[in-house]
Amino acid sequence: MITGKTIFISPLDWGLGHATRCVPVIRSLLQNDNKILLGVTPLTEQILAQEFPALEKIRVPPYNIRYSSFLPLGVKLGLDAPRIFSIIQKENKLIERIVSDFQVDVIISDNRFGLYSKKVRSIFISHQLFLKAPFATVLAQKINKHYVLKFDEVWIPDYEAMNNSLSGELSHGVHFHPHVKYIGPQSRLINYDQMDKKYDYLFLLSGPEPYKTVLKKLLLKKAKHYPQYKFVLVNSSDEMDYGNNLETFVSPDSRTLSKLICESKQVICRSGYSTLMDMYQLDVKNLTLIPTPGQTEQEYLSEFWSISRNCRAVRQKDLDRLIL
Repeated sequence: MITGKTIFISPLDWGLGHATRCVPVIRSLLQNDNKILLGVTPLTEQILAQEFPALEKIRVPPYNIRYSSFLPLGVKLGLDAPRIFSIIQKENKLIERIVSDFQVDVIISDNRFGLYSKKVRSIFISHQLFLKAPFATVLAQKINKHYVLKFDEVWIPDYEAMNNSLSGELSHGVHFHPHVKYIGPQSRLINYDQMDKKYDYLFLLSGPEPYKTVLKKLLLKKAKHYPQYKFVLVNSSDEMDYGNNLETFVSPDSRTLSKLICESKQVICRSGYSTLMDMYQLDVKNLTLIPTPGQTEQEYLSEFWSISRNCRAVRQKDLDRLIL
């Protein structure tokens, strides 16, 4: 419980998931008479401005994570490492100015390693304290631990009990940080469980390019093979008309997105953790997960959910053989 404080909160801009899961956290903090300042990038501002148009927003350095169409993800991130470390240094210098200029009492960083200060209480939000790296896991975990320990607290958006967990081994283990709190799954969506089913399948696109566009093309191709079904596509761009059996929605607000999911018999999406928390919030039973190729965290989560929650897990390379 944080009450009557000035809080700076900023999510990582690796896709929109970090921003969307911060929405319920921000709502809760506002209800407790806190003043909220939002750290945004051009990507995360889309969601945060939509949800909180009246809150003051401060630009922070964008990470601009983009996958390669030919390099494995691990190699691409390795090549990006010097640039990412530079951004961490820049945001750490920036947060000191923000703390001073705005009299900040608390910093809440969703996976931004540089947003901490020794002057104020600094909180790190993450579901992934124990990494599933494509290679050099020991080194990656060492770097992760180095930065996480700079924060006073860690908030994990999951249940503490492993048998109820949504993130599995990613957040459960022998914790290296002395102050870890499980705050429960976080979703901005609303469960309209009594809605009639309007669509047979909902395609929910998320994550960095170019893999998001690759997945979109594969799913559109799949939809053409099933003219008897009604599809809906949710994307952050692209308002094209794809035919009589597919509707598109671009960056719908939380209420509209909630209704679209509840109106769909089945959902096909990535296995990013924020998306999974949304699916859990809306109690989606018929769920097909397609992990981003090379993103070992999503590969683990899709397998974990296929076992623990009876979801269907499909590799992107096998999507052509998927029978709807």
